Amino acid sequence: MKTFIFDIDGTLLDTEAMYMKALDQVLRRHQIVHPYHELTQTFGITSLDALKRLRVPDDLIEPILKEWTAAIPAFQSLAHVYDGIEAMLQKLNAQKDVQVAIMTSKRQFEFKRDVTPLGLDKYFSEFVFFEDYQRGKPAPDPILVALKRLRADRTQTVYIGDTQYDLQAAHAAGVKFGLVAWGAKNQQGVSAADYVFAFPDEIVALAQE
Repeated sequence: MKTFIFDIDGTLLDTEAMYMKALDQVLRRHQIVHPYHELTQTFGITSLDALKRLRVPDDLIEPILKEWTAAIPAFQSLAHVYDGIEAMLQKLNAQKDVQVAIMTSKRQFEFKRDVTPLGLDKYFSEFVFFEDYQRGKPAPDPILVALKRLRADRTQTVYIGDTQYDLQAAHAAGVKFGLVAWGAKNQQGVSAADYVFAFPDEIVALAQE
């Protein structure tokens, strides 16, 4: 593999509690209550799609989106980089002719707020954010944007993530999918992954085959 495209949440960063606890707080403020495990089923898709899947009334979607965004910083201390991620990214960057990119459902300002302070930006040559495509995962659009920008050969490209939405997007775009076992708390629908990584270091082996 020559091109490695990464999801962020649940893949590079453990951010589930940060986002879901903030969402739970906001929804309860509007008398909308879901069990925590139902909230986590929306982890990995856009915020807008998450609220639609949770059957939030249309007239509350915009205000809840704004309140959710405002609530997240209070829970930011719950987010952290998974063990071994930075060492893996360093090794990938050291490989000859390897490209490393980000494709995420995050908006650019969310990335700068949640990821940039953790110092991971320097490992990636391209970033695809929510603003860069029309349809989010599980549609292939964001991965196709990344492939075009990177001028990548899709037969030598792997998208690495933690959810069924990541798998569906990767396969719809015609690239391989690598599942990270450390972030995939709900592995329903991801049995068709081309690779399953138990530890971050195993990803580097794909560039060395």
